[in-house]
Amino acid sequence: MASPAERYAAARRRTEEARTELAQFANTLGFDLDGFQLQACQALESGRGVLVAAPTGAGKTVVGEFAAHLALRTHRKAFYTTPIKALSNQKYAELVERHGAASVGLLTGDNSVNGEAPVVVMTTEVLRNMLYAGSPLLDGLGYVVMDEVHYLADRSRGAVWEEVIIHLPADVLVVSLSATVSNAEEFGAWLDTVRGDTEVVVSEHRPVPLWQHLAVGTRLYDLFTDPDGDPLEGDEGSLVPGAIVNPELVAMSRQQLRTDRLAVAGGKGRRRGQPRPGQRGPGPGGGPRPASRAQILDTLDAAGLLPAITFIFSRAGCDAAVGQCTAWGLRLTTPEEARTIRAIAEERCAEIPSSDLAVLGYWEWLEGLERGLAAHHAGLLPVFKETVEHLFALGLVKAVFATETLALGVNMPARSVVLERLVKWNGQTHVDVTPGEYTQLTGRAGRRGIDVEGHAVVLWSNTTDPEAVAGLASRRTWPLRSSFRPTYNMAVNLVEQVGRERARDILETSFAQFQADRAVVGQAQQIKNQQEALRGYVEAMTCHLGDFREYFALRQAITDREKELSRAGAAVRRAQARDTIDNLSRGDVVRLPGGRRTNFGVVLDLVPGKGFDGPSPRILSQDRQVRTIDAEDFTGAVEPLTRVRIPKNFNWRSPQERRDLASSLRNALAEIGGGDVPPRRRQSVAAEDAELANLRERLRAHPCHGCADREEHARWAVREEKLRRDTQGLQRKIEGRTGTIARTFDRVCDLLAELGYLTADGQAVTDAGRTLRRINAETDLLVAQCLRHDAWEGLSPADLAAAVSTLIHESRRDEGGRTDRIPRRAEAAIATTHRLWSDLTDREDHHKVPMTREPDPGLAWAVHRWASGHRLDEVLREADLAAGDFVRRCKQLVDLLDQVGSASTDPAVRRAARDAVDVVRRGVVAHTSLTES
Repeated sequence: MASPAERYAAARRRTEEARTELAQFANTLGFDLDGFQLQACQALESGRGVLVAAPTGAGKTVVGEFAAHLALRTHRKAFYTTPIKALSNQKYAELVERHGAASVGLLTGDNSVNGEAPVVVMTTEVLRNMLYAGSPLLDGLGYVVMDEVHYLADRSRGAVWEEVIIHLPADVLVVSLSATVSNAEEFGAWLDTVRGDTEVVVSEHRPVPLWQHLAVGTRLYDLFTDPDGDPLEGDEGSLVPGAIVNPELVAMSRQQLRTDRLAVAGGKGRRRGQPRPGQRGPGPGGGPRPASRAQILDTLDAAGLLPAITFIFSRAGCDAAVGQCTAWGLRLTTPEEARTIRAIAEERCAEIPSSDLAVLGYWEWLEGLERGLAAHHAGLLPVFKETVEHLFALGLVKAVFATETLALGVNMPARSVVLERLVKWNGQTHVDVTPGEYTQLTGRAGRRGIDVEGHAVVLWSNTTDPEAVAGLASRRTWPLRSSFRPTYNMAVNLVEQVGRERARDILETSFAQFQADRAVVGQAQQIKNQQEALRGYVEAMTCHLGDFREYFALRQAITDREKELSRAGAAVRRAQARDTIDNLSRGDVVRLPGGRRTNFGVVLDLVPGKGFDGPSPRILSQDRQVRTIDAEDFTGAVEPLTRVRIPKNFNWRSPQERRDLASSLRNALAEIGGGDVPPRRRQSVAAEDAELANLRERLRAHPCHGCADREEHARWAVREEKLRRDTQGLQRKIEGRTGTIARTFDRVCDLLAELGYLTADGQAVTDAGRTLRRINAETDLLVAQCLRHDAWEGLSPADLAAAVSTLIHESRRDEGGRTDRIPRRAEAAIATTHRLWSDLTDREDHHKVPMTREPDPGLAWAVHRWASGHRLDEVLREADLAAGDFVRRCKQLVDLLDQVGSASTDPAVRRAARDAVDVVRRGVVAHTSLTES
């Protein structure tokens, strides 16, 4: 039982905690904070940055919302950044509901709402552009929340996250929110290096338990069981003592393997109609019959496991799945729900021109929605996608067939997640789903506050290995890998703002460099610290009488010359020793080198040297020790003092014979006065060296030689010299590492200087470089080259839109846009663009920098027709493009045309670009939601 003092202390502690901002914030939530949320919020309130890595749906955003709360309470600003506009809009709505519209703003590039508010939600690119432009909106910024910070692994956009983290003012606290990654500590260590004290908070606990299943036919099997056959939660299943993979599944897998082997062995005798090896037949010998997509959903519905997201790694597969379920007659909604769905869909799509509805597949899409079914992928019209997300969140749409992009998109948790296959196409080949990808996909299962448990279902196939699935379910190896690399736009912005050398130092602190060689980050910081110390040393060694660095250099030159002469004298003496050793004979008595007292020995014989070394004398000393002495051990010529007769059959290994010979040696030395002959005085080489004499004379004549504090200054100079050498050594280590970010930056700058975007020495930005600063696109330098070389001069708006579209389009494998009917002016502009690209890539190859992607004319004809006023159905039919892809590309095109209009110095090109924006942004492109990234 606690003592009165302990109870009083606890009560006082509770009172103090109740007064904190965290306590006041927590009182507004309506639920208790989890441990990891408390830890992160406490660190933030104490003035530390935080990295929170936790599973999807765990409640990481509460920490970001607390940052907004702190900003409002402390009269500072908070920026809440997200990777895509849809998430920005969603978070904006949530914060407006909490704090009111007057306190919250939104900046997404397309939308600007109350941008000067104390709390502003924005896409990460908007913040990056604000930092490079030195926006006044940054004044008073205290907190930046980077939601979904693991996006920095994204190949095309990930660098933006690192740019923001590196360039934010030092007094801004960064709140990084990430999915569960296996190297959170490494990422946190980097944040600690570049942002200062950062608390790393990692939680692998799912707030909603996840159960893992395999669907064999229409039956669901638990993936993990205990030895008694009872199921175990998938998240912890493999870690529970005694946990095993379901024996029934293992037995079925082995049976399937035996069946396939038998089929292979008897394949030649297979009769018509029988399954081929690897196919599943209808009977016990052919394995379980696969269930259709509709049957799987029907099974989940009967088990109470809807709503569900089924991941199909194909857009066409997602659309086909909805059609198959509709044709099967599956209906997951009540009549009342269907009416509500229709009303919401019609309201959200009201602005789409009625003439475009049919070509957009609106009626088929609406029929699926009314049945509680929908597809979700990048080829879907944005307004269709957002309607699906809204209806799914309301619980009206019960089954969504999605590509894996949904796992990285907006918040769409479900009760169950279904994976049809564990193999996907990565753009080049079919690859297995990784444990990290599996964790991401299944992380959608289980809605906090709604479901008591989530369910992950993998569909059985003839190649399914239950133990391999169990490995995916129990391992969380999803490391965060930086995709950062210096871009042309980044380079000119950095050189303009901080200069090339400082920019190089900044890039050395990137997470990419930190991962490539963690030592470089520490060394770069150490160099920075040592350079600050060097400035203090230089100040301490400053002499009022003259240049003490010059004086100290003379002292160093004298020391160096003396050492040089000493080494030269030693070399001469060693040469003398080698020459005189060759003349020694058996019985010669010589003075031995080393020792505090003079010692003598008698030469027994000469031992042949190794390689080019001369012989070495084997000597018996006065104390009866026998040793071989190298020529390097002697300090000068070896001259015999007297001689001793050595018996012909002398055995130096015999103690008695050594004793007798040592006695003879002492007698011989006594005859010459004990051998105590003073060595000849060596002539000083330094005393006769003219260069050394000149240096000493200059030293005495230097003004600082008469300074009373000369030796004090000298001590600081010694320290400065030593630290400077250490610093230069660290710089050589960094420069000597291959493939560093800074080296890539140097090569990028060299190319920009060659092309005239930087001055010839690469140290300053030219007028052309300032144009490049205004272009933020994957093909930024090619766009700038096209503007400089008038590639798009004299084009109509439609022609310009077609030419510029080649820089934003990348054809998919199943796309084949028409290029043979492009008008002549646009075709010539595209040819010039391609020619400039070819020249640019030759230069990039020479400078060993990543090459700019080749222009793709696959969209040009469709864009030209759309910009010329043709109907959507005509454009899509001839372009063979999905409606959503076309709209998304048009939005990207509008953004790039807007940049071209701002960056160009040609009034005609600026006017054509503005007009092109207007003719492209019409119809379904203009009326579609602006939340797409």
